[in-house]
Amino acid sequence: MIAPTRLLRLRALAKTNVSRSRHIVTTHAALNVATDGSTSSVPPLTPGGTASGAGAKKTTHFGFKEVPEEEKETLVGGVFSSVASSYDLMNDSMSLGIHRLWKDSFVSTMVPRLPPSLHQNPSALTDPTASSTSSTFKCLDVAGGTGDIALRILDRAREKFACRDIEVEIVDLNQGMLNEGRKRVAKTLYYNTPQITFTHGNAQSLPTHIQDNSIDLYTIAFGIRNCTSLPAVLSEAYRVLKPGGKIGVLEFGKVSNPLFREVYRQYSFSFIPIMGKILAGDADSYQYLVESIERFPSQPEFAKLVQEAGFQTGQMKEGKGGAWTDFTGGIATMWTGVKA
Repeated sequence: MIAPTRLLRLRALAKTNVSRSRHIVTTHAALNVATDGSTSSVPPLTPGGTASGAGAKKTTHFGFKEVPEEEKETLVGGVFSSVASSYDLMNDSMSLGIHRLWKDSFVSTMVPRLPPSLHQNPSALTDPTASSTSSTFKCLDVAGGTGDIALRILDRAREKFACRDIEVEIVDLNQGMLNEGRKRVAKTLYYNTPQITFTHGNAQSLPTHIQDNSIDLYTIAFGIRNCTSLPAVLSEAYRVLKPGGKIGVLEFGKVSNPLFREVYRQYSFSFIPIMGKILAGDADSYQYLVESIERFPSQPEFAKLVQEAGFQTGQMKEGKGGAWTDFTGGIATMWTGVKA
């Protein structure tokens, strides 16, 4: 569990002065146990609900902690500001490097084909009377600050389909992650081209320049579990996608095999925070990331949320024809949907 000093330090960023009791929520129980013996007059926060009495506030989870909803963005922001420079290392340690295969499969599924581009002479590009032979395929990659998914999409379009009429806009709430992405793009042939752009923004309320029915493909990979309201994120995705546009969500799932599930749980809670301390000097942030995976809905539960947002999905099952696809026994899962 995240150290109290770390949590208090992150909470200070929210600039709130509300007193509250501290609670420990165990992995296997929903009981809250007071740890500081405080006799504060402020009622304790209840998981997923509100504080009782006057001035009640809605709460949400931050790992295994229950916090006021308005604080979660700042707390999550503190975590990702801490890990931004070691994000690739974090993903490698949490998945033993397999996340690269998951992302490749995810992008291949979301971009099965694209029409090839045709070269135009420079004079034609600046001639307003010249007719364009192709339209631009618009992608929105949310919570993708480091550019990992966006660059995979652009590379696949270029290398597999000879398509350059594609643009990806990355939206992320954390400036540190966006800066890491900008540095990464500077090493590629997409540097300072309109094919990739970075925007500071919130998945739950996308920047106003992203208009209704304007996006062909919406992706969010290993980011949605950190959002305060999953329905709000999915509703925004539905709003900006064109009719017929696709959504793809890649996230850590629930392992189906009981024996494998227990091995993975022990690895997650025992090994990953230690690796975070050794490799990045930050065990607390890695502990939160492990806890956030535990709190994320199961595959059928999240598929139901996708459907409730208005998307058409496959059947309520895993695999071909299903609403989701599991990778590595369910450690990671891809959910897909289409806007009718």
